[in-house]
Amino acid sequence: MPKAIHEGKDGFITIRRNEHGIPDIVAETFDDAFLALGYMHATDRQLQMMLTRILLQGRASELLADDPALVEIDRYMRRMRFLPDAADELARLSEEHRNALEAYAAGVNRCLEERGRIWEFRLMRVPIDPWKPEDTLILGKIMGFLGLADVQGNMEKFLVQMIQHDIPEAKLRELFPYLCDSIDVDRMKAIRLAPPIVPEAMTWLRKAPHFCASNNWVVAGKLTRSGKPIVCSDPHLEVNRLPAIWYEVVMHIAGRTVAGITLPGAPVVAAGRTPDIAWGVTYSFMDQIDFRIERCRNGCYFREEGWIPFQIRKETIRTKKGRTVVESVYENEWGLLEGDPFIDGEYLVMQWSCAQKAGAGDIAGLFDLLKATCVDEAIACFRKLECLSFNWVVADNAGGIGYQMSGRMARRPQGVSGLLPTPAWDRRFDPIGWVDPSELPCRIDPEEGFIVTANQDLNAWGTAQPINLAMASWRADRITDMLRAHAGSLDADTMQSIQTDLFSLQAMAFLEILRSCLPETEAARRLSAWDGRYDAASVEATRFEAIYQELIEIVFGNHGMGRDVLRHLMGETSLFNDYFGNFDAILLKTDSVWFDGRRREEILREAVEVGLSKPAVSYGETRRITLNHLLFGGKLPRFLGFDYGPIELPGGRATVTQGQIFRSAGRQTTFSPSWRMIADFSRKELLTSLPGGPSDRRFSPFYISDLERWRNGRYKLLG
Repeated sequence: MPKAIHEGKDGFITIRRNEHGIPDIVAETFDDAFLALGYMHATDRQLQMMLTRILLQGRASELLADDPALVEIDRYMRRMRFLPDAADELARLSEEHRNALEAYAAGVNRCLEERGRIWEFRLMRVPIDPWKPEDTLILGKIMGFLGLADVQGNMEKFLVQMIQHDIPEAKLRELFPYLCDSIDVDRMKAIRLAPPIVPEAMTWLRKAPHFCASNNWVVAGKLTRSGKPIVCSDPHLEVNRLPAIWYEVVMHIAGRTVAGITLPGAPVVAAGRTPDIAWGVTYSFMDQIDFRIERCRNGCYFREEGWIPFQIRKETIRTKKGRTVVESVYENEWGLLEGDPFIDGEYLVMQWSCAQKAGAGDIAGLFDLLKATCVDEAIACFRKLECLSFNWVVADNAGGIGYQMSGRMARRPQGVSGLLPTPAWDRRFDPIGWVDPSELPCRIDPEEGFIVTANQDLNAWGTAQPINLAMASWRADRITDMLRAHAGSLDADTMQSIQTDLFSLQAMAFLEILRSCLPETEAARRLSAWDGRYDAASVEATRFEAIYQELIEIVFGNHGMGRDVLRHLMGETSLFNDYFGNFDAILLKTDSVWFDGRRREEILREAVEVGLSKPAVSYGETRRITLNHLLFGGKLPRFLGFDYGPIELPGGRATVTQGQIFRSAGRQTTFSPSWRMIADFSRKELLTSLPGGPSDRRFSPFYISDLERWRNGRYKLLG
């Protein structure tokens, strides 16, 4: 768009697009900058913003279509009621922070008034209500829950299922090393687990933004070619969707420039830089979910003083065709009951640390971050965050570097890991308030001159233990190796090569123990000589994956869960993709209870024989994905251009460029870098790339304007 001048609250606002279509905003105050940001979000991402809001409000079947899947997703959202105390959370905000949310909402609504609804909503006769500050608050909470806290909760319920299906305790403790609790098998078997959301509803749930995994690191000037620090970040989310999740922006506020990524719907910069600091974000794998067991009868739950009625909340869903669906939600002081208390039995109650009295801190912390001038001030901002349980790395213009984990965590009693549900009627298991943020993992100016996070176990960096399930450290270890190898000469080019690296330490570790079991064949010789890189043309990467899959199925399928269960876990959920490190740790041992008395070499030879017998194609042929339009994905002819692809997704589960592909509810989904950023303090701009473009308008020149750059590991300048 050409240069546009708008009248703001405190002066005139100038908005123009740079050559990449990214808005460049000039304003005198933060309020006016956020007003302009809201205007541009509604201009470029109205579909993303409003569709997400409709889903989060539990109004999809009312506003989009009378469809059973939409009714199910509405039931889920109404049950969860992610922001039950909106007025209280808004009241917790300072006047400055409330003004920021109100200015942003005013910008969104100004755009809606001037431009109206996009054609998709007019076609579907979807009314669009004005944007409100609480719409932003709920978006922040969902970013801390979907794909993060809820996946932890699903793994904890899967642990209960394993106990119910008689997996021996020794195997459980080896697979879950943080499981310090005593296991009451009879109690676990008595739990009636509620069925999960129907698969069709999960398809719609994936349209809301999900964090999955990420890399970020910061390097001090003593290790760089320029003598200045460098911050790198590439949050890994679902990338097989259009538009891209993130929205890039540059804002000049009273002469102070802010550049980075925003989430449409919120006036915060998730990762980026100012003249003083730069910061990057990854998910921390903090356990924010605890389950309690409730003994239920006649709509009541048991306590020593007697039977107490559940609070019953009635949620009425009215579909687009006028049908009415009433959802009864049962709650008590611990959270939501997963079951029907009028059917006698023991059920789980989900206790999410941020279910109530949370959300305002996330807005306050991320808003104040834009004014921070040094590492210490940035860390103080990160410690304000509640729902967003992330790993933050930061550097400042004076050369300081730091790291802080954020998020609200319950302080559990001694001997309670958080992995197993505990009886709600036994007060010995009650949490003891919240962990102070100062106890969470934190590092400032470490001697080695760098800090790397890639969703690995970081408990050693704090006094609390927020992580009981983590991703494997393969990516973090690889990044660390490359930083050390180039110490003293690190620059933006080095960081680009690290962010796009396809070498797998995991594959090399397994190949080391597999070599002695390989037969004397040409295929085996080629695999033995493989360089461990998941290049698209590599047949050896495909062969290794076939052997690894078979090894997992033998040890954890044949010797435990059953192959069908394991294949579902690996192929239809994100659980294995998140927690494969727990499985790797066992497979790499010389002996394990999971081997059921067999020698490891015998198991390896069996896996090699089966894996090498499978057809081997180039790795890229197994990595084809299509980037689907958020609303019409797969529904319109390909030549119309709403979907893009197929393309080959680079990387694997353990490469720095993490490229995980799996299915959820019968639909393909992914983990991959959703944005790449390099903030080199020897220059003023950011180096970035995005799997898409600024606009969600199919016929805009900025619909997929950055996609080829992202695919080919190239960067543009932002700032």
